Amino acid sequence: MKRIEEYVRTIPDFPEPGIMFRDVTSVLQDADGLKLAVDSMIKLLEGVEFDVIAGTESRGFIFGMPIAYALGKAFIPVRKKGKLPCETVSAEYDLEYGKASIEIHKDAVKPGQKVVLVDDLIATGGTMEASIRLIEQLGGEVVRILFLMELAGLKGREKLAGYEVASVITYEGK
Repeated sequence: MKRIEEYVRTIPDFPEPGIMFRDVTSVLQDADGLKLAVDSMIKLLEGVEFDVIAGTESRGFIFGMPIAYALGKAFIPVRKKGKLPCETVSAEYDLEYGKASIEIHKDAVKPGQKVVLVDDLIATGGTMEASIRLIEQLGGEVVRILFLMELAGLKGREKLAGYEVASVITYEGK
C-alpha cells in the first residue's frame, strides 16, 4: 500500500521560481489515492464530537463532502462572494495582492452547533481564518480544522492559534 505522500505530485518552480507546488489533482485522479486521502482525513476526526462539516470552495468541497457522507453529517459550502442564492454573511481576507471575500448562508449554522472545517491545503491560513469568523458569527463552534496537506513554512497554523488543527501531510517548506 502506498503512502498518501506518494500520490501527491510536486512541481518545482510553479507558479514562480523556488516554489515547490504540491498538486492535489494527482491524488484525485487515482482511485486508491483519493480513498486513502479521504480515509486518512476521517481518521483525524476520531474522538471529535461535531454536528456538521463546512468546506471551503472548491477543494474543501471535494474532501469535505465524502467525509460528511461517510460520517452521516450535513455539509455546508463556504463559497466565493456572490455564489450563494439566499441571504448570506461574508468575511474578507487578505490575498498576496489584494483581498477576497467568502460567504455562507445565514441559516447554514445553528447557534451551538459544533463544526469541522475542511480544505485540501493550509498555506497562509487566511481563507480558513475568515471561515472561522463566519461560523462563529452565526453562533457555531469550530472544533477541528482539517487539511490534507500543510505547508508549514508559510506559518498558516499561527493564524489559527487556539483551534485544533490537523493535517495528513506536512511539508516543511513553502
